[in-house]
Amino acid sequence: MLKIGIIGAGRIGKVHGESISRYIKDATIKAIADPFMNEATKAWASSIGVDEVYTDYKKILADKEIDAVLICSSTDTHSTISLEAIKAGKHIFCEKPVDHNVQRIKEVMEALSKTKLKYQVGFNRRFDHNFAAVKKAVAEGRIGELNVLKITSRDPGAPPIAYIKVSGGIFLDMTIHDFDMVRFISAAEVEEVFAYGDALVDKEIAKAGDIDTAIISMKLSSGALAVIDNCRRASYGYDQRLEAFGSLGQAAIANDTASTTVISGEGGVIAEKPLHFFLERYMQAYVSEVADFINAIKNDTDVPVNVNDGLQPVLIGLAAKRSIAEKRPVAIKELMEEYSL
Repeated sequence: MLKIGIIGAGRIGKVHGESISRYIKDATIKAIADPFMNEATKAWASSIGVDEVYTDYKKILADKEIDAVLICSSTDTHSTISLEAIKAGKHIFCEKPVDHNVQRIKEVMEALSKTKLKYQVGFNRRFDHNFAAVKKAVAEGRIGELNVLKITSRDPGAPPIAYIKVSGGIFLDMTIHDFDMVRFISAAEVEEVFAYGDALVDKEIAKAGDIDTAIISMKLSSGALAVIDNCRRASYGYDQRLEAFGSLGQAAIANDTASTTVISGEGGVIAEKPLHFFLERYMQAYVSEVADFINAIKNDTDVPVNVNDGLQPVLIGLAAKRSIAEKRPVAIKELMEEYSL
């Protein structure tokens, strides 16, 4: 039985805590650490069978009984804790992104290269049943040669401005999932990025130095083209759709809803709205990604989302930010040369 420590008991830390305690049979949570540990969090930890709770995550890293850690803390701590966990000999599951700074990601990659530790990045959408089905259809050649990949990703509402200011911007916070989906579905690398964007939802977001609505076009190494449209506001719920168009046909997914009920009458045809947000939409994916991480440790196999998979969407996001700022297409090679990759 693998023993796990969870670092960070915020929203995503609780999601992983619940999923491991309820659905993962090959692992148990030994300890949870959070700098803002309070009585409510302690009570939650106790409810899932965890009595070892700390404010200092270093106690988890020092615990020789703990085999692996889940880094669910704030983004600005991910690479630092990753490096410390590697030094402590722990397998690591790190929520995205590893860091907004490419040099810091390179440090993590270098440290990992000297070990046999497993390191998985939390791009949970790869484990969603819908996206996985499209990936399978494309990989099996059922739509022929992929020509165009279209992704729509819209949140039900914008996060607080205080969060926007520290998020790294829409491309490194929100669109980063979609950049990962482009690579995952296409099995190709992004070579060039051109982005348009503006603050159409809330002008305060512009004052905070970010945008809330964007369209990103990409050229892929396979010759295919990809386009993403993002918005921080969708009045009808969490809008997550994708279409892969190829020489023999297309594979597309619609939004998940609470039910597939459609009511038809004189006044019109009424269907359910999409599920509200990411916790409702991707709960199964959160369980599956951690289960695969644990299986990789137990069976000494490759993790399904490695540290390079964590690096590439950051490079794409930085290229998109540069494209907005300089109003031009930006080649990923340009950034790779700058960072000596």
